[in-house]
Amino acid sequence: MSATPDGRVPTGIAGLDEVLGGGLIANRSYMVGGDPGTGKTILGLHFLTSGDGEALYVNLEEPAAEIARNAAAVGIDTDGVTFLDLSPDAELFTEEREYDLFLPDEVEGPSLRSAIVDAVEDVEPTRMFIDPLSELQHLSPDTYQLRQQVSSLLRFLRDRGVTLVFTSQATAAVPDEDLQYLSDGTFEITNTDAGRRLRVSKFRGSGTRNGAHAVRITDDGMRVYPVLVPDGHAIDFTAEEVSAGIPEVNQLLGGGLERGSVTIFNGPSGVGKTTLGAQFMKEAAGRGERSVIYMFEEDTRTFTTRCTAVDIPVSRMVDRGTLAIEEVQPLTQSPAEFAAMVREEVEERDVRVVLIDGIDGYQLSLQSDAEDTLARELGALCRYLRSRGVTTLLVDSSETVTGEFRATRGGVSYIADNIVFLRYLEINGELRKAIGVLKKRTSDFERTLRKFQITEYGIKVGEPLRSLRGILEGTPEYVEGDGPPDRTGPS
Repeated sequence: MSATPDGRVPTGIAGLDEVLGGGLIANRSYMVGGDPGTGKTILGLHFLTSGDGEALYVNLEEPAAEIARNAAAVGIDTDGVTFLDLSPDAELFTEEREYDLFLPDEVEGPSLRSAIVDAVEDVEPTRMFIDPLSELQHLSPDTYQLRQQVSSLLRFLRDRGVTLVFTSQATAAVPDEDLQYLSDGTFEITNTDAGRRLRVSKFRGSGTRNGAHAVRITDDGMRVYPVLVPDGHAIDFTAEEVSAGIPEVNQLLGGGLERGSVTIFNGPSGVGKTTLGAQFMKEAAGRGERSVIYMFEEDTRTFTTRCTAVDIPVSRMVDRGTLAIEEVQPLTQSPAEFAAMVREEVEERDVRVVLIDGIDGYQLSLQSDAEDTLARELGALCRYLRSRGVTTLLVDSSETVTGEFRATRGGVSYIADNIVFLRYLEINGELRKAIGVLKKRTSDFERTLRKFQITEYGIKVGEPLRSLRGILEGTPEYVEGDGPPDRTGPS
């Protein structure tokens, strides 16, 4: 059965074994419930083909040949599976009958029961899938007798070392609750507006990961994306300051950003938030570290062109493997799927800096059942990255170009260890820019604002704007007696 050393039986589905803490427990029975079309049969097929030993498929509704064709369409080879085909054939409908075709005595209980017992004794399976077990209602005249028959079947299979997965089609005669009571574990797959979701509502003998886990079915089969739980992923890393490569920015930040911290760059559109984030990735590349940017609001070509024009060699960084650029297409992923992408970069490619551009795009582009879920998912992802020593940069847009100051939205500000804001200023009819730090949890920081420029030679940050008042309102004025505004360099 290819059980693990701790007695777990793999399901064959990426992500589901993680949810289950390693897989199914051997010699037990598990129910998969859900509406038609949710993927119950595909889950069972993955389980049957996931390891060594004999596998038995008892199909009570769909013909074996059709099951094999459907399995092949999602990349599952059933050649090693033995089918006990108990599905109705066409002759049942075409035969002339004096009475109604669908009387319950069409399926003879003793012969069906004997067929299953004979197949188990002949094949000696270690893995078995019954699809659906609720069809065994025809064996019994009432619900009590059904429970007795199913309970007896489950004991029979356990005594023979069989790990069983079965599906259920709930009916008034056979509600799921009856079969859930008898099984050792219960999985429920549902279709939602945001895609398929899987919950483990019962799992005897071990803890599982709670939540509605995303499910995706492709030509390569089924994959489960577990809800991210930040706990349990922490590693040891050196707490040190991460430089921006710009002395004035480092001065504002009291030395730089702490490794493993979460920073929000806030400001209106076009002010330079993403460029500032790219500057940190450029500096990381100089240290030989790998970064990744997830782009929700811009395409790779535009980002590359903009960065190259301001002396941030994005193309060269990509070629050298110190930067990955990932475009996230709208409404193609759930938050759990996105988190899985990030985890793969962090755990398999040792990414040290992650830039998410931006928070608005994250919330609009990812599929979710509720708006507050996205904020929780982003918070969990940031806590995970923090525990791995990854420096996380989030781009957050403000709605106003100038005017009343708002550094970031309350719904995401709690995530940040640091908040850096960029502002447009109107000075004597010219539009200028300023940079400041609102928050830094781990150390002191400079509480001034500085002139911020993006030039062909890169980002330039000037001296503190001590002679200006009203900067945060967007219309600053010089204090009487101070000199005229500095007009050197582009804004």
